[in-house]
Amino acid sequence: MIKFFGAVIIILAAFVTLIYPLANSIKQGLDLQGGTHIVLEAEDTPDAPVTEDSLSRAVTIVERRINEMGLTEPLVQKEGARRIIVELPGEKNPEKAIETIGKTAVMEFKDESGTTRMTGNDLKTAKEQIDQGHKNVVAIEFTDEGAKKFADLTASNVGHKIGIYLDGDLLTNPVVNEPITGGKAVITGSQTLEDAKNLAILLRSGALPVKLKVMEVRTIGPSLGLDSKIKSEKAFAIGIILIMIFLIVIYRMSGVVANIALLVYVLILLGILKYLDATLTLPGIAGIILSMGFAVDANILIFERFKEEVLVGKSLRTSMEAGFRRAFNTILDANVSVMIAAIVLIVMGSGTVKGFAVNLALGLVVSMFTAIVVSRSLLTWFINTGLITNPWFYGLNRKPPEHMLKKGGQK
Repeated sequence: MIKFFGAVIIILAAFVTLIYPLANSIKQGLDLQGGTHIVLEAEDTPDAPVTEDSLSRAVTIVERRINEMGLTEPLVQKEGARRIIVELPGEKNPEKAIETIGKTAVMEFKDESGTTRMTGNDLKTAKEQIDQGHKNVVAIEFTDEGAKKFADLTASNVGHKIGIYLDGDLLTNPVVNEPITGGKAVITGSQTLEDAKNLAILLRSGALPVKLKVMEVRTIGPSLGLDSKIKSEKAFAIGIILIMIFLIVIYRMSGVVANIALLVYVLILLGILKYLDATLTLPGIAGIILSMGFAVDANILIFERFKEEVLVGKSLRTSMEAGFRRAFNTILDANVSVMIAAIVLIVMGSGTVKGFAVNLALGLVVSMFTAIVVSRSLLTWFINTGLITNPWFYGLNRKPPEHMLKKGGQK
């Protein structure tokens, strides 16, 4: 008795205490908190035609640039043969992001004759910093080959200027006082440290392999995101309540146990999402709600097997153990088939489709645990208390064998 009621009290207390902190700590996607949606289209140029490979590389570079800007949970993905979708949750001022995304970032070192002697391909890294004169600069470091080129370039141009260009625009045009052999240099001319940081990001991420044109910029306001969030939370709550009512009406005490296990399911799933630093979207919530249905389905299979065992004259505890054992293979087969579909969506899908599939897959794993371990333990402990021995309270609507009634449901 102590085991059952102690476990129930702990579960209820944990649910009341943790549900809101866990739910509010999970990051929200563009459709829940608002933000910016950008559509980019790759265009052919004489020097850089659009190919599948060049578009894939452009996606990687755009994603790297967005990530290094520190924007919250961005989503960058291909759409069709030429388009790139960029979603920036929580970002209400997309101009700076668009400027950073669209830069081609072609860096050139030219001598006084205008001949390009080095390019950004010779760079190893770039980092913004403030020099000893309190100026905002970008410290660059060359590759081994680039360091040799830069040493030769500066050695042959002592007393002359070397122009550093970005996308054809002159950034700085310093006079070489002496050969620079350390493989490092600085780029001056940034007005603020933020400007230097943005330039460093562009240089680190490299040049875009194709020209990108902004086709659409759509800002989703906080009111629309808040409306979506409220509706999704309401749907989640209604789904749980209806499931719980159904279980109690049909399975009585077994349904109460299943509902307690369902609370454990919700806590574990939210805890996993928080641990994985996941971003929750509307499709992701749909995946969670769908996986809740599978959690209930597992309990229904177990309880139906349980009732069948009672009807053949077994005790409540023996029936419960047999019900779990006989239902396990069916539950496993059902969950594996859905898991296969979820894995296919994770591998083949992208964006919100992948988010839906990931949440569904996680929910399936957690539902198996709560149905097989939590429900089973709670129901075993409750039957052992001997408080209720009438099979009707466990969902049995048909009259059990006479010896079951005479012996109070125990052998």
